[in-house]
Amino acid sequence: GPDGPDGPDGPDGRVASFLVLGDWGWDPVAHGDVRSRYCQQSIANKMDETFQELGDVKFVINVGDSFYPSGVFDAEDEQWDSKWRHVYSAQVRSVPWYSVYGNHDMLGDNGTCSDEAFAAQINDNIKDLDHFFMPSYSWFLEHEDLDLEILALDFNNLWVDQTCPHTACEEECRKKVAERADAALDLFYERMEVSNASNLIVFSHYPTDYFWAYPDVLGNLSRATRPGGLERHVEYFGGHRHNVDQTSTTDISPNNNWLVGGGGGWSCDGSDQGFLVGKLFDDGRIETRPVLVNRCACCPCWWWWRP
Repeated sequence: GPDGPDGPDGPDGRVASFLVLGDWGWDPVAHGDVRSRYCQQSIANKMDETFQELGDVKFVINVGDSFYPSGVFDAEDEQWDSKWRHVYSAQVRSVPWYSVYGNHDMLGDNGTCSDEAFAAQINDNIKDLDHFFMPSYSWFLEHEDLDLEILALDFNNLWVDQTCPHTACEEECRKKVAERADAALDLFYERMEVSNASNLIVFSHYPTDYFWAYPDVLGNLSRATRPGGLERHVEYFGGHRHNVDQTSTTDISPNNNWLVGGGGGWSCDGSDQGFLVGKLFDDGRIETRPVLVNRCACCPCWWWWRP
């Protein structure tokens, strides 16, 4: 049955929950082995059901590749309707979607070849639920009521050779992507030093195994203390690879990380397609778990695939 919000006085001490999704904006023309919108829609329907059951979802973390194959061009693009508003219920969109750009989102976006002011997905109005909340390419938000900080990072430099050649401005794109990565690293190190929240949710489009070139990032993600030596837990989410798992990524224990790129938008890199539920408790714990749909709703389903 529903595990509704027991709250601080309830038996499980839960204070809030959230959902995490990535790689989802399926396109009828350009897609991999996900052959129809049925996969994305099945996941969206399951999100609606889960949102209802939880009863205390405060936000959705969206790790990008929201609009295959080339992103949205501006805030009025019809894909906001066809790939987002008409797929996910009004209920699931009744909370802010905290977002970053994926590599596909950049391709046709007006901000890729010019300034952030022209970027189609950048939006600093948290009350505007008709778009995502993304005040900059990389950004942070303190949820003091939940003793939580959100840190969103743009690391599209990690896929620059597969992205910028397909834009209208390869040279400018490379320059901007490098600048954004530098800004992301600066923000990351700064928040790791000064954030006093006992829980830090960090996300980008890329899973931890892409950070082999950034040992200091992995080191910081694995750190379990905050300023003054108090405990801190980091929960990291990335997408880009199309599965939901913890086995294909680089370990950051004692902290925790997930690949959550199985949103039904492009292809299957494994049989686990779906999203994550996160729960926050009054003793400072975060718990995360996957919610998966039947793999045959998403992927070519041959008899020799093991469950």
